[in-house]
Order: sequence, then C-alpha cells, then structure tokens
Amino acid sequence: MSPDRPAAVVVLAAGEGTRMRSSIPKILHAVGGRSLVHHAVVAAAELEPAHLVVVVGHGRDAVVAHLADVAPKATTVVQEQQLGTGHAVQCALADLPDIEGTVVVTYGDVPLLTAAILRTLVDAHTEQRNAVTVLTAHLGDPSGYGRVLRSENGSVASVVEQKDATEEQCEIREVNSGVYAFDAAVLRDALARLDTDNAQGELYLTDVVGHATAAGHRVGAYAVQDTWAVEGVNDRVQLAALHRELNRRTVAAWMRAGVSVVDPATTWVDADVTLEPDVLLEPNTLLRGSTHVAAGASVGPNCLLVDTQVGAGAEVVSTTSYGAVIGPGATVGPYTYLRPGTRLGRGAKAGGFVELKAAELGDDAKVPHLSYVGDASIGEGANIGAGTIVANYDGVAKHRTVVGAHSFVGSDSVLVAPVEIGDGAYVAAGSTVTSNVSPGALAVARGKQRNIAGWVARRRAGTRTAAAAERAVAMMHDKTQQDTQQDERSGG
Repeated sequence: MSPDRPAAVVVLAAGEGTRMRSSIPKILHAVGGRSLVHHAVVAAAELEPAHLVVVVGHGRDAVVAHLADVAPKATTVVQEQQLGTGHAVQCALADLPDIEGTVVVTYGDVPLLTAAILRTLVDAHTEQRNAVTVLTAHLGDPSGYGRVLRSENGSVASVVEQKDATEEQCEIREVNSGVYAFDAAVLRDALARLDTDNAQGELYLTDVVGHATAAGHRVGAYAVQDTWAVEGVNDRVQLAALHRELNRRTVAAWMRAGVSVVDPATTWVDADVTLEPDVLLEPNTLLRGSTHVAAGASVGPNCLLVDTQVGAGAEVVSTTSYGAVIGPGATVGPYTYLRPGTRLGRGAKAGGFVELKAAELGDDAKVPHLSYVGDASIGEGANIGAGTIVANYDGVAKHRTVVGAHSFVGSDSVLVAPVEIGDGAYVAAGSTVTSNVSPGALAVARGKQRNIAGWVARRRAGTRTAAAAERAVAMMHDKTQQDTQQDERSGG
C-alpha cells in the first residue's frame, strides 16, 4: 500500500440528530442533491483508503440501504448504543483486520469538508511523522466546539470539550473539528485507555490526543483556513446555511468554467449536475440530479430540470422536466411539462402549455400549443395542432400512438390509442381518431354540423341567452326590412 494512502477512513454517522425534529435520520437530509453522508463518503473515497467504514446507529436500516446505492464499496458497522465518539471508533476498528498505517476519522454531517482538505491533513500527518494530527480551525465564535490546548512549544497537548472546559479555556479560539489522522497502533492503544470521567459520561475520541501526548507521541495539527469545511449540521437552519454556501461555490465554479449565470442568487445547481462551456442559465433555474446541459444551450428563466439531458444549442424556458432528453437545437416552453421517458429530437419543439409523457418527438417535429402527448412516437417533421390530446389510457392499461413523418394533426383532435397515423397523412381539425390512417390519407372523424333553429327559445325560454337571441333575431329582421326597402327605392 502507498505510504500516503490511508489504511482506513472511518465516517462517524450514528447520531440521532434530535434537533432536526425529523423522522428522517439527520445524515440522510440533503444539500446540493446529495445526502450529508453521501458528501462524506465521496470525500473519503477520493483518498482511496484500503478500508472505508461508516459507523451507523440511528435509522440504521434506511442509512445502510442508502449507502448501498451511493457507496456500495463502503462497509457499515453498527454502533448499537451511542456511547460517544471514542466508542464509535472502537466499533469500527473491531470490524477491521489488524491494520497498520494511517486511520482518518471524519463525520457524516460536514458536507463542505472536501477530499482536498483530507488529503492535506494526511500529507501533513505523514510529513511531520505525527502519531495524531488534528484538523483545527480558528473561529470568531467557538461556542460548542472542543478547544485545542497547546504546550509551550506549540505542539498539541490535548483537546477539551466545552462542557469540561474552564472559563479560561473557553476563551481559546482554535477549535477541534473532530476530524483526525491517527497512527493505527497509537489509536488502538489509546482507545483501550478511554474512560467516561467527563460531563457527558461518554468515551471521548478527543481524549486520544491526551493519551498519545502522555505516552510521548508527537501530536500535530493542521489548521484549515476554510472554516465552512468544519461546519456540521445540527438543525435545519444550519442545513439551509450549508446548502446555500455549497450552491454558491458550485455556481461560482461553473462560471469560472465558462458557464454564464445571470443571477447566481436564484440559480441552484446540484453537485452531480454537469455543464459545458457557453451554457446560459437564466434566473430562477434549478438543475438537479444528473442533469447535463450541453454547450450553447440556454435554460430559464423559471425552470426545474431533474435528471434531464439538454442538447447543444437548445432553448428551455419556464419548463419542468423529469428524466427527459432534449435534443440539440430543440425548443421547449413556456409552461411545459416533460415527464420521464420523453425524448425530443434535433430541432424539435414542445411549446406553451404542452405536457409530454414517455413521448418521442423526431427531428424537427412540433407540438407547439396546449397539447397532451403520452406514450407516443411523433415522426420527423410532423406537426401536432393546438389542443390535441393523445388519449393513451383506457382505464386499465396504457397504449401507444404512432404519428408518421411529416404528417399533420389538426387542432383540437383526439388520437385514441392504440392508433397509427401514417407518413404524410392529415387529420382534420376536431377529429376523434380511433383507427389507423394510411400514409397520405386525410382522416375526418367528426359529425356533420346541423343547426336546429329556435332551440334556445323552446328549451331555454326566459334566460339571458334567450333574450340575447331574441334581440339578435329582431335586429336581423330589421336589417332585412331595411335592405328590402332600399332595394325598392333604388328600383331593385
């Protein structure tokens, strides 16, 4: 194993998180499209440790199932009783072989702690030949954190939790982040010496520092400049603050990579979203999940795209999309809803107040206005008129509709699936199509219009409608008389 590759990274994630006031385990709450613990294991995995261990406890079934999806190579260890951070690490080491080398301990609720910071911690630990290296930070308000006590020569003597600190010690601004690099043998020996003689009656991992110092081992510290990196989540206020800061950094990074963002304050981009240069993001745009936007495309304003692929040069405005593929040069919106399974070809259009579900639009096909198209394939160059409905559900099962290339479906039509409209065919406006239309044919599926004179007077007598009709008839009668008299005077 490489000397700078940790023998193990242990992620502590067993706590209940009561201040979240939630039935969901704290570490499963999300920022930037990833759970808190997902952020932790992503950073840990980039160190390429021989063992990646997550200590779970509260809500273990949900946490273990989640980790199986997002970090299948991680091992989970159960801390049956939450007896302190020292006890949690004891549980982790008990599940590992007799490892040698560096053990990194981190937490499952510090989403801005990056792999780069952890790597720097490990490098400092190795270069300084420390037995323990503490990740510290200098805070303006250190309340709630353990304080780092240094000896006269500047080395770390011990870490004292705030509940056990004296007034003088509470004035110290250098705090313990709770993240460490340990020599495995020193850690194992010190863990065996821990006791519960403290304010909380728990086994403190911080006490390992004092035991290591007492045994004559070197204890060092790496002070991180980015204090956000050591901010943990204890309640929803902190969750929102970290989410906002993570998003600010994410958006700024994409702007530096060539993405134009009109209003960063109203643009939210998840951690797993990918963007290409010359993308334009308008205000009030949310990009979530595995969304990818290709070069030259514009998204927004007022868009929510989840797990959506946007092709080069496409334009997406005021759209909600889940799991759709929008082809190069396609246009979508405004007020458009793309549901899973929807695919738009090159230059295709899904216009205003259009909903597509499991629908495929071929290149240059158009559904411009006020339509629902579900479970359908629309061929290249076809045009679906305003107000068209693809009736895909018969009350029991969904059925598929096929509209051929360069065909035309007139406005206010209903295509009752399963049905196929052939290439180059026409459907007359207002038709309800229930059987296939052959290529090049015109389908007319509507009743012949007939007008029943006097129906309102007979059936709706005394209503405003009847009065309006009566006035109109009288005006028509007067106009006819006037025309007749004019004709008589002119010798007609």
